[in-house]
Parts: sequence; structure tokens; C-alpha cells
Amino acid sequence: MKLIDSFGRQINYLRLSVTDRCNLRCKYCMSADGVAACQHNDILPYESLHLIAETAISMGIEKIRITGGEPLVRNGIVPFLARLSGIEGLRHLALSTNGILLPEMAQDLSLAGVQRLNISMDSLQEEKYRKITRGGELKKVFEGLKAAAKAGFPPPKINVVAMRGFNDDEILDFTEMTKNYGFSVRFIEYMPTLDQANWQKQEISGQEILDLISSKYELEEVEKGPYAGPSRDFRIPGATGSIGIITAVSGHFCATCNRIRITSTGKAKSCLFSNQETDLNPWLQSGDKAGIRQQLEELIEKKPECHALSINGYEHDNFLMSQVGG
Repeated sequence: MKLIDSFGRQINYLRLSVTDRCNLRCKYCMSADGVAACQHNDILPYESLHLIAETAISMGIEKIRITGGEPLVRNGIVPFLARLSGIEGLRHLALSTNGILLPEMAQDLSLAGVQRLNISMDSLQEEKYRKITRGGELKKVFEGLKAAAKAGFPPPKINVVAMRGFNDDEILDFTEMTKNYGFSVRFIEYMPTLDQANWQKQEISGQEILDLISSKYELEEVEKGPYAGPSRDFRIPGATGSIGIITAVSGHFCATCNRIRITSTGKAKSCLFSNQETDLNPWLQSGDKAGIRQQLEELIEKKPECHALSINGYEHDNFLMSQVGG
């Protein structure tokens, strides 16, 4: 079956957050003190997360991405992923991570059935990486990339939040990684989620990024697969990797949005930038699969046509990406 919303979009992609905790403190994601961690009882047990996934897949969801926080810091994540990958009807299981724990965990993740990794890396320079993550070690991420390759993963997608005055001078360096290593590098426009004055000064539009890359390289547009996210993808002729541009601010991709998301505390959202959410906990606590299905159907039916975020401002309440499962 297919899940179709009221605007004719097929919804086949679920982002499922398993924790709000993280081993880094990225400046655009949380405060220096981190987040006020949810109480242990507020975080969904794996049984509830599995029930959500099983229900969503029975409705027509074909791809699940596991997110956080940092999903690899949660105890028991590998057995959960192995169980998740065995659900009949799931066609693609991916995981977003900062890569810090991949040196120890990449092989187990591959054996558990994870098919693709997305790795957040906003700088290729040690000191700048340490600054944006408030203490992260870039060498561990590179060790993680090597471990992922050794474990048999395809070249990961590298997520780069482009920020003017911080890493805009590294855009071409990241682009080179698509030629030299076959990575898919995705440049993401800076999105205001925290209460930050003059956030527009950090904004670099996707078109500006494309123009910069095009000044040095010829680019050809790449056709996306059925489970692809919101990026526009390009390739330097002859390169095995690709360049993606995600323009949540300057160029809305809402017309092709194919996703919903569930937070680690059981709140369902049909749009990252919407204040509307559905609490699934009453149905999860009783194991009511039919009730969960009905709530997800209503959520998708009410999915907004477009979000209200632009360079001129936004209407959504401020939130921490780590708590929403960005």
C-alpha cells in the first residue's frame, strides 16, 4: 500500500529518534551545557520504538532513519537495529551519527542490517571542528570513516551545515571528497532552531554554494532514488561521489517532502518546522497498534503543504535539534 497525504505526496520515510543525548555539543544544536536530559522513563523503550516502526511499515513506510541526539550512545542500540532490520516490508535502514563511536561499532552496525550511514562533519580542520562541536576530536570521525569502509558500508553521506564566516572557506575542500573518496557530501543551509539573534548573518544559500562549486567544476544533476531525502544532487563528471544541496531556508522542498518523524519521547511530527505534534504514548502504553495507526494516519492527513521558514524569519517555536531528531 502507499501512504498519500492530502497534497498527493507519498510518505514512505520515517525518521525515528532513539535518544535526546549526545556526546558532542554542536553550537547550532544545543547549548554549551547540553540539554536538560529527559528522565529515563520519558524515553521510549525499544519495545515501543519497534511497535512504531512495525506499524508505520505496515502502513507503507519503506525507509527508516535512526537519529538522536547521537543514537550510538544508547545502550542496546545494536540488538534493536538488528530486530528492526528484520521487519518484513522495510526496504532501507539508515542511521545518522557524528561518527565518534564508529571505530568501535561500525562492524556490528553492518552485521545488524544498517545499510547506509550519514555522518555529520562541519569542518575538515581540527581546531574548527573542536570549536563547533565544543570539544569533539576530528581524528575520531576519520577513524570512523575508515572503520565504516572496512565494515563494508558504501561511502557515507557527509552532512555539512554551511555557515558564513565559519566553514564557507571549506566548501571546495568538501567537494574534493566526492572525487577523491566517493563520499556524497550534502551542504545544508543553516536553519534557525535555537533562540539566536541575527541568525541570517550565518546563512549561505544553496545557490551561492552551487555557484562557488560551479566556478571550479562542471556539474551534472543526478537523478534521485525513491527513498532520497530533500537534497538536489549533482556530480562532477567522472566522480563516484555526489554533491547535495538542502535548501530549507532559501528554496522550500516541501512539495516533494516524503517524511514524518518520531521523537525519542513518542511525539510524532509531520514537519520539522511545525508546532503541531501528536503524542503517541497513550496508545504505546497499551500496545494499541490500531490506535497508533489511526494517529499516524491523521498526522499524515494534516501534514502542512509548506513550512513558514525563510530568510525573513520563521513562525515555529524554538527547539533543540537533539530533542526533535533533526
